[in-house]
Amino acid sequence: MTAIEQTEARPRGTRLPRRARRNQLLGAAQEVFVAQGYHAAAMDDIAERAGVSKPVLYQHFPGKLELYLALLDQHCEALLDAVRTALASTTDNKQRVAATMDAYFAYVEDEGGAFRLVFESDLTNEPAVRERVDKVALQCAEAISEVIAEDTGLTTEQSMLLAVGLGGVSQVVARYWLSSGSSMPRDTAVQLLTSLAWRGIAGFPLHGSEH
Repeated sequence: MTAIEQTEARPRGTRLPRRARRNQLLGAAQEVFVAQGYHAAAMDDIAERAGVSKPVLYQHFPGKLELYLALLDQHCEALLDAVRTALASTTDNKQRVAATMDAYFAYVEDEGGAFRLVFESDLTNEPAVRERVDKVALQCAEAISEVIAEDTGLTTEQSMLLAVGLGGVSQVVARYWLSSGSSMPRDTAVQLLTSLAWRGIAGFPLHGSEH
């Protein structure tokens, strides 16, 4: 059961273990922050959505920023895990590109809308938020660049530039696909974007290849 499902399932006043309560509060906070943005959201709204009193909420999170950062940490880690899993899912490079791009599409398509906290936050002027958002983008790019460098023999700098491009294109196109209300199935969109990216990345010969 997800944190949001826990939020929906628990009536007010139900006692939960601390970890379960924390997950429930994070699920409620995610719904409120995604719907309202950071600035418009209030701790009262989050407590009400979770079915708890404000003192209970403050027992777990001392303030709204700390709650937002905990949620951001959770979903940045989820994105990075998805990208790393995609990269490790196959040794076929075209399939690897497709899997990585699909990881971004799946992340954006998730009904919880957590991608809005990572890619569309209204709090990026807050240093702690900016640091986390920049860090996960860098970590995803580093994971992609390691594969590019290993397979092509390009320098670290060259591989990183390509990796930043691939990651950036993936998340921007995925967000457009979702926000435009496209009737195009996700796998079709991923295939189109993969074809575009593969035409470029395939131009670099495999490291050690004679061709």
